[in-house]
Amino acid sequence: MVSERGRITHVIFDMDGLLLDTEKLYSQATQMVCDEYGKTFTYDLKRQIMGMRGDDAVRTLVRELQLPITPEAFRERNNQVLPGLFTTCEAMPGAERLVAHLHGHGVPLAVCTGATDESYGYKTTRHKPMFSLFHHVVKCSDDPEVTHSKPHPQPYQLTLARFPGSETISPESVLVFEDSPNGVESAKRAGMKVVMVPDPRCSDEYRKQADLVLESLAGFKPEEWGLPPFT
Repeated sequence: MVSERGRITHVIFDMDGLLLDTEKLYSQATQMVCDEYGKTFTYDLKRQIMGMRGDDAVRTLVRELQLPITPEAFRERNNQVLPGLFTTCEAMPGAERLVAHLHGHGVPLAVCTGATDESYGYKTTRHKPMFSLFHHVVKCSDDPEVTHSKPHPQPYQLTLARFPGSETISPESVLVFEDSPNGVESAKRAGMKVVMVPDPRCSDEYRKQADLVLESLAGFKPEEWGLPPFT
């Protein structure tokens, strides 16, 4: 099936804030550490680091807030709080239905996330059935082949390369779901189509690169992209 948007053959999802409602947990844990130094973790700073590899994100945060600790010390403190929060995270609205629908119709699926192996394990504790439907998951913070964070195109280029027969897959036939401006830019620079489901606080300036902007995955209409419709 070919739509006016083109023919989509493969789909890649971001994870944090897109499939799983973890961004508020990151914000909560990060602010707890910032409170110790009288600093505020603002949304503008959060927007800058969303989608980055963990080490890049922490270095940026410590530099921008001028915290009197090393990035390593900040991450160690943060990691004392996060695991317990992550195991409580919920799926985002429409995520489970969309993933199951696409998988049920034979659409190859993957995840491209800035998470580490360890944090991925915590976050997916309650969502193993959904994540079992993905062909592969690229965890950029720990993957030895990933040397650049989003917004560099490498994370999505590598995720595409791990699909079987990737040499015959056109990037234009790949649809990416993202919530962060960095992620959208990464996918667009990789030549892919992008549906953005942004934080409501994300300004219009950072939504412009996306091919489509939705309030929720629940509002996605597969048939508009040449994919099987919901029944």
